[in-house]
Amino acid sequence: MKKTLGVHVIIEMYDCDPNTLKNKDQVEKAFLDIAKKSNAHAIGSFFHQFNPHGVSGVVIIEESHLSIHTWPEHGYAAVDYFYCSDDVDIDTALKLFEKYFKPGHMSVVEMKRGVLREQDMYKYVMSEKEKMLV
Repeated sequence: MKKTLGVHVIIEMYDCDPNTLKNKDQVEKAFLDIAKKSNAHAIGSFFHQFNPHGVSGVVIIEESHLSIHTWPEHGYAAVDYFYCSDDVDIDTALKLFEKYFKPGHMSVVEMKRGVLREQDMYKYVMSEKEKMLV
């Protein structure tokens, strides 16, 4: 039985090539490829090139979304990959982020979203007063 509604992976990439981070077309192409190769199904995307630099974008996938915000002047990119399918291969996605953005350092945090309570566990932590309200 599935215990969460989704997984939210927060990826911070440091010391990336600034030329990649400021190129909207390269970033979008990378994100569409990452979605496809990690078994997500893209249904739309929007990417914006800021002036003088930086890119923000999102790929909407059937399983949720991937988004990015870049700071080329700092070699930094903030990425969210939120998905709600057991078929998404996050390990492949992380390898592809490394391939496309070549970070010197990458931080990855995985958060379970929509954690479903198990009845027995829920009852165990409830006070007697709360139990009466259920």
